Amino acid sequence: MAEHSIITDLHAAFPEIDFAAWPLMPETSGAAAQMCVRVQADRLLEVMQFLRTDQRSSFEQLCDLTCVDYLNFPKARDRYGVTYSLLSLTKGHRIWAKCFVNDPAPEVPSVTSIWKGANWLEREVWDMFGVKFTGHPDLRRILTWEGFAAHPLRKDYPLRGQGERENYDVITRESA
Repeated sequence: MAEHSIITDLHAAFPEIDFAAWPLMPETSGAAAQMCVRVQADRLLEVMQFLRTDQRSSFEQLCDLTCVDYLNFPKARDRYGVTYSLLSLTKGHRIWAKCFVNDPAPEVPSVTSIWKGANWLEREVWDMFGVKFTGHPDLRRILTWEGFAAHPLRKDYPLRGQGERENYDVITRESA
C-alpha cells in the first residue's frame, strides 16, 4: 500500500522523528486506507519539502490546510492541531500531516515556499484561530477586518461575540 511505503520512506529520511503514524479511518484497509502523521513545528518545512519533492511521494498538491482547537478535548495534550491534506496527482495517494502547537503564541513555519496555494489557507487559519505562520509573505486577516482583535473559531471565543456586532446598524428588509 502506497501510504505505508510513504511512512517507511519518512522514517528512513528522518529516523530521529517519531511520526506517530495512524490510519485516518482505522476500519478501512487496502487502497482506501489513508495515513496521518505527526510532525513537530521545528521540522515541518523539511518534512513537507521531502513529501513534495521526493519521487516516491510526489505530493504536488496541498488540498487543504486547516486547524482544530482541542481546548477541553478529552486526553488532548496540545491546544491547536494544524492539519495539512496532501495529494499526489501522479501517484494517486494522499496523506495528512498534523502539527500541534500551544498557547500563548502558537506558531508554525509557512509552507508557501513549497505550495503557493497555502497563502490564503494560512491567512484563514491565522484569522480564525490565531496560529501565526512564520515566513508567510502576507500574513494578514482574510475574513475579518484588520481592527478585529480576537480569533472567532477558538473554543474560548464567546458564542455571541465580544460586542463587535453592536457597533453596526441592523439592516432590515424595510430599511434596505
